Amino acid sequence: MKLILAPMEGVVDFHMRQLLSKLGGFDLCVTEFIRVVDATFPDRVFYRYCRELHNSGYTEAGTPVRIQLLGQNAEALAENAVKAVSLGSHGIDLNFGCPAKTVNKSKGGAVLLKEPEQIYQIVNTVRQAVCSSQEVSAKVRLGFDDDTRSQEIVDAVSQAHASSIAIHARTKKQGYRPPAYWEKIKPLKASTTINVVANGEVWTKDDYIRCKERSGCDDVMLGRGALARPDLAKQIHSFNNNQPYQLLKWHDVVDHIYHSSMHCDGGNSEKYFANRTKQWLAYLKLAYPEATHFFDKIRRLKATDEILREMEIELAN
Repeated sequence: MKLILAPMEGVVDFHMRQLLSKLGGFDLCVTEFIRVVDATFPDRVFYRYCRELHNSGYTEAGTPVRIQLLGQNAEALAENAVKAVSLGSHGIDLNFGCPAKTVNKSKGGAVLLKEPEQIYQIVNTVRQAVCSSQEVSAKVRLGFDDDTRSQEIVDAVSQAHASSIAIHARTKKQGYRPPAYWEKIKPLKASTTINVVANGEVWTKDDYIRCKERSGCDDVMLGRGALARPDLAKQIHSFNNNQPYQLLKWHDVVDHIYHSSMHCDGGNSEKYFANRTKQWLAYLKLAYPEATHFFDKIRRLKATDEILREMEIELAN
């Protein structure tokens, strides 16, 4: 029963992976996608997206990290996959689920769901290029405009001998609008021998239980729910192991964000910390009413020191 931290462009970066994996419960993290066109990237690009490569591909808490690639050129994807693994990535993930218009216009992400044969070609080429001891996984949706080709999509990934497939239980057209159709994953899982991971609308432990029951999957990928409840993976992990668990309180969340600021090094850290904290609060509002009030206090602040000062006041109350 694995829990995987989903790749989320512009949200789940190195700093977020460090913080969430430190809280515990995750068995694997997947990076934001690296968009591949036709070139093999230099090492520095992989290190920029996955700084955990400096630590043999693990977060500080010891959670393995897998680099995700996105594109349509099978050969270029394979070459970059080989390099990523050689640098320490724990396998390779291929993105066929991103619904962003800019990505789809360049024939990457979810638009490839219209072409299962192209998905097969990409996965097969990468699988043959990457050492057999390394996993090659794929992230898909149920389809593009509808789910009529969902079986073809899963067959394409399976027949290309991928290690696993994560299925976001919605189409590209449905985006992130609830509900997620977990029950549509179940027959797809029954049709393949590769591991299937369920994804979509898991915000609570109870959602996780329902997702497993309706999808038939043992493994689940957490995305926005892990941002709204940073200890969701730990809570689920404790539940699966029949261990008691004390839910993270708002004060604890602020404390974790406060101490995560020490990881925000680099030339853009001032802008980064302010923007990322506000961005994260938008998710935290869904689980913690206090987040709305705190967001109002810092919404006009830009300097890291100013935001940290407000956090110190919040922690002192």
